[in-house]
Amino acid sequence: MQPTSERTSAPRLPGEDREIETLAEFDDVSGRGALAGCRVQAVDLTERTAALLAADVAGAVFLGCPMREDAAAKVRAGGALVFPPVPGLPFNPYRGLLYSPDDLFAGLADGGYEATPDAHAYAWFQRTKADGDVFSSMLRAIHDDSISDALDEHLVGARVVGVMGGHAMARGTDSYAGAARLGRALARAGFTVATGGGPGAMEAANLGAYAAPLDDEMLDDALELLAKAPSFTPSVTDWAQAAFTVRERWPAGGSSVGIPTWFYGHEPPNAFASHLGKYFANATREDGLLARSNAGVVFLPGAAGTVQEVFDNATPNYYESRGEPTPMVLVDHTHWTEHLPVWPLLQSLARDRSMESRIALVDRVEDAPAALRRLGAVSKVTG
Repeated sequence: MQPTSERTSAPRLPGEDREIETLAEFDDVSGRGALAGCRVQAVDLTERTAALLAADVAGAVFLGCPMREDAAAKVRAGGALVFPPVPGLPFNPYRGLLYSPDDLFAGLADGGYEATPDAHAYAWFQRTKADGDVFSSMLRAIHDDSISDALDEHLVGARVVGVMGGHAMARGTDSYAGAARLGRALARAGFTVATGGGPGAMEAANLGAYAAPLDDEMLDDALELLAKAPSFTPSVTDWAQAAFTVRERWPAGGSSVGIPTWFYGHEPPNAFASHLGKYFANATREDGLLARSNAGVVFLPGAAGTVQEVFDNATPNYYESRGEPTPMVLVDHTHWTEHLPVWPLLQSLARDRSMESRIALVDRVEDAPAALRRLGAVSKVTG
């Protein structure tokens, strides 16, 4: 083997991804001698000392990667930056990949929800946000930026439809079943379903996407099973275990995205989103979810949070700050014109602007996919 000083790194192709997020990626890149300039995120390198000692690491950055001290010393001496893992945290601030339900709910079966990483992260958040410690706030910011990076990578090329709605929508109701059928219809139409990642309407839409590749009877049976634990109160454990029972019975479900937050710690993430981008900062999470819904957003009946999301989405459409307006479909005429009269204000904002042809109000959740397709077609013609 050549001395490090005599070896040159393999040329990096234009636009080649410099981020290494798995051990398999590390082995591939290090085997080609191309570690220089890379960013290695949260990969356990304790068994890769030989590769690290031999590698050209000039300009590389190692973010939260466990490694032996002799390897860490060699890497630093070789011109790399090493940000070591932070001990005692219930989460990895440098993680390179989105969460899975199994990640956040690990330990549920043995110790209940209180034993899960999700519950521990929320407890840490509650402790640290109260004392104003700048180190803790920095760790939260690093974590959330890592999640944003992972979301962007996961959604490259995807046609994303956001489904917004209240967390209080109970399993076993017609509204919940309708939201699930909406998620299934959107996924079968080739869209990536993205929700706020929590319970209620959010869970229902992710469940529908999970059911998309399976036969139609599966969703009916799953809805019946879930109705036995209609809400995450009083027991998050029972609520979550019912979802994992469905997943175990039908393991070949489809993919979707959930973007929840520890800011609302009383709302657990749902187990039907295959990929979960969970944030500490709710404002970052809200804006990121809507910004990534590039094929439009469907707004199911909800309360203050959903109203906020309507206008968070309407504002960039009004100013066209993200390009041409994206479709917005509100579901339930009575809810959005009488209970919470959002629709008249949205119409007034849209009048005589490009977004006027990109908004719709429908009575039934079953009408939403067709409205979304129609508004999307208008976008292609007029954009």
